[in-house]
This record gives sequence, C-alpha cells and structure tokens, in this order.
Amino acid sequence: MDPRTSAQDLMRCDLCETTVVQMHCDTCLVNLCKACVGEHMISDESNDHKVVKFQARKSTLLYPRCTTHRDNSCELHCKECNTPICSACIASRNHKEHDIHLLKDILARKKAAIQTEINELEESICPTYLDIATDIQNTLSQLDAKHEELSTAITKHGEAWHREIEKLVKKLKAEIDGMKSTHNETLEAHLSNVRSCTSKINDDINSLHKLIDSTDILKVLYFQLEYKKYRLLPSKFNITMAQFSPPSIQEEISEVFGKIIPTTVSSDNHGYSIRTAERLLGAEMSPLQEKKTDTGSSPPVKQLLDEPQTVTTIDTGYQYYMYLNNVACLSDEEIWTSGDDHTMNFYSIIQGSLLKSITTKSGNWPYDIAVTKSGDLVYTDQINRTVNIVKNEGVEEVIRLQNWKPSGVCCTFFGDLLVTMYGDNKQSKVIRYSGSTEKQTIQLTNNSYIQN
Repeated sequence: MDPRTSAQDLMRCDLCETTVVQMHCDTCLVNLCKACVGEHMISDESNDHKVVKFQARKSTLLYPRCTTHRDNSCELHCKECNTPICSACIASRNHKEHDIHLLKDILARKKAAIQTEINELEESICPTYLDIATDIQNTLSQLDAKHEELSTAITKHGEAWHREIEKLVKKLKAEIDGMKSTHNETLEAHLSNVRSCTSKINDDINSLHKLIDSTDILKVLYFQLEYKKYRLLPSKFNITMAQFSPPSIQEEISEVFGKIIPTTVSSDNHGYSIRTAERLLGAEMSPLQEKKTDTGSSPPVKQLLDEPQTVTTIDTGYQYYMYLNNVACLSDEEIWTSGDDHTMNFYSIIQGSLLKSITTKSGNWPYDIAVTKSGDLVYTDQINRTVNIVKNEGVEEVIRLQNWKPSGVCCTFFGDLLVTMYGDNKQSKVIRYSGSTEKQTIQLTNNSYIQN
C-alpha cells in the first residue's frame, strides 16, 4: 500500500499492540502505553529502564555496562586506559592518579568534532566536487563547439581546392572526430569518477548525521573521523585545443593544405582547490573560458615568487623608542598600521602615502588590530579591557571584559571575531564572538583543552 495515497494508522504499543503509544523506554528502545509501563519494568529487572514520554525518546544517554562491575553503568572515562569506567572502578583504586573525565563531556566534544566534519563536507568539500563536475561538464560542452569550428574551417578551405582535395578533407575530419571521441571519453570517465566520489561524500554526510543523533556512546566514542581523505581532490584536465593551420596554396597540395595540431589533455593534481570565500563569490572559469589579453593569448598564471619583491616602501614615522607593532590589510592596495601610540594609520600601498588616522577612544595604544569582512577596523585595548570597532570615522565599544584583558584579535570567514585574552589569574583563553555575543570558548587547563 502506498503511504502517500492511503490512510495511516497511529503508532501502537509494542506490548499490547492496541493502545496508542504514549511512553518510550530509552534503554530497550520499546514503545509503550501508560498501562504497559509497569509490565515492561518487571519483565527485565536486570536493566535500568529509562522510560520517558514518547516525544522525548532518545533523550537518555545509553551508558555502557562496566566490564568489571556488571551491575554498574560507566559514566566516566579513564584517559590512560582509554576505557569507560564506573564509580566502583574509582573506589577500587585501579585508576589511582589517572586522568578521569565524564563520558558525557567526551561525547559532547566528539560530536562537536563530527559536526565540524559534517560542516567541512557540506560547506566546502561537497560543493567543491560539485564545482569540479560543473567545470568538466562545461568543458565537454565547449569541446563540441570548438571542434565544430575546426570542421567548418577545414570545410571552407577544402571548397577552395574543389574535388582534388576531397579525400584529404575527409581524412582530416576523421582525425578530428577521432580526437573528439577520445577526449570526450576521457573527460566523461573523469566526470563519472567525480560524481561517484560526490555520491560517496553525500552518503558519508548522511551516516554522520545519524551518528550525531545516536545515543550509543561507544559507537560515537570510537568513530574514526575520515573526511580528510576527500581533501585530496581529483586531477584537473587542462585542454589545449587543436588548431587548423593552412599554408599558402602555391605549394604542393599534399604539403600545403594544412594539418591538425592535436588537442592535448594533461592532468594537473593541483588544478582544483577546496572552495574558499573567494570561490563563493564567483565560479572559477573553465580552461576554454579564460579571458584573453590584447595580444590574444591567455593571461599568465600568478605563481609564488622565489624571492620577495619590494612593491612600495612606506615611512610610518616610528623610530627610536617607538615601534610599528601591527599591520592589517584591507585590500591589495590599502593597509592599517598601529604602534606604540594612540593612533591607527591608513595607508595607500600604491601611492605609499598616509590617507587618514584614527585615534583610540581611550587614548591608550591598541594592542592588536584586524579588519572585518565588511572592511571595518577592529582593535583591542588592554588597559580598558575592551574590543572596539571603527565605523564612519567613529569608535564604538563592542566588548568589555571583566577579570580578563584582550590581546590578539582576528576576523573569521563567517564574520565572527576571535579574541585571545589572559586573566588576572594568569590563565589564557580564546573566545569567539558574534558581535558582542559570546559563541565559543577554548581554554587550555592542565594540558587539556576545555571547549564550551
């Protein structure tokens, strides 16, 4: 019976099979009505049954049984032994002076790591594979048009020579058809491999989502993160199109009619890169879509220089006992600087000149500066314990800390602020802010990371 076109019955109790489900045992994964709860509880008294409302099912963590003390559940984890333990294990002193953690805390950190893997797969790797598939598909469609242009050129040249060169024309066309067939087969096979890998990524994403929802601690605890294997992207085929080059007609027909310079297909292991913020702003052009220069050739690919080159020298005015401490780039042409005074200077790299200066709100010197995604300047003030933003020539206080002093600051891809700070108790931590709202805290305590 098709569930889309037929009536659906309500879920029934797994014991009596008549009454509508009202409760759920998270331990046994059994649906119950209220009348059957008692019967279920006494049916297996060895289990610690966790009965909750049906709507709240899967809310109870399923702690593993202790291998040493069978009647106890393990709510702790020994780092040295890498095994779940119960309170009786602690009392037995078998884990004396071992590093002990709550299993639920480890579970939360592991699920957070899995969520990071899901985010990487969903937001970067999978879209990158889709981009690669689109790029290959575009190249395939353009190859047909380019090969058709070659056929047309050969045909027009053949008409000038009439019947005596018809056999040569057919021969050259056959070469083009053979090249097109070979290249299409190569690219189609490559496209099939990319799509197959994309399908596997989506399958992994679905599996990871199920793992996120899982209450089986051991299953999640010992799950191995594997998404990094997809970071090794497929090779990129670079197409160099065939050319038809006819010489003058005065020479012998067999020598001068022209010949095909074959299309070349090469594989570049570094032709693709994981999608980044720049790629989100626009799709990467395929090899056949690259813009031409005024001379008709493709623009050169920018490469890292073996030796750095000086573009502009800027005199910031800092000397003697005053130092230039920070530089933040707004663009390839403009930068912000700060040093041992209360001003932050904005320079043109091309002109090498000062465009404007901003004074800190408190008159203190800025410890660190950064530029946000929207182009605003952010700086930290350790003495005032504040993080500030410069907008429309004015300074606004964004964050004010208590018992902590901000030091470094940077802006993430998603527009959040990462602020490093140290406390009056000489501890340090990193906090992620969305505006002035704290989203995440990362702190190192006793050589262990604590992340909230």
